[in-house]
Amino acid sequence: MAAKPNKTQATAASVEAFLAGVTPEARRADAIALCELMARVSGEPPRMWGPSIVGFGVRRYRYDSGREGEICKVGFSPRKGAFALYCVAGSAENNPKVAALGKVTTGKGCVYVKSLAELDLARLETLIADTLAVP
Repeated sequence: MAAKPNKTQATAASVEAFLAGVTPEARRADAIALCELMARVSGEPPRMWGPSIVGFGVRRYRYDSGREGEICKVGFSPRKGAFALYCVAGSAENNPKVAALGKVTTGKGCVYVKSLAELDLARLETLIADTLAVP
């Protein structure tokens, strides 16, 4: 039986068009600011991963089971209730740098924040850089 392809893959969709469709306006402004911040820190251009993740760089992985694939090194998704930030080196629950970001909640490998105003952006930059440094 052939391996099932990864659900989230890089696409050729326009990041600019995706960000232009984010509502309301304040969330769109935060999404554009996050895009600029992650591009600057990563040194990578933004790229769509699936229909709703803006990602930067490519991380190749292989599980002990043999399953392998690619995903963005860092990225974000402007979801309805909160931004999902995919920029956590190691487990979000066990990383003290996550708690220092500000008003956030965590999931498996991601951080959720309602707006950039609730974050310490300098600490977010450090967290992104730490994640990019993981091979």
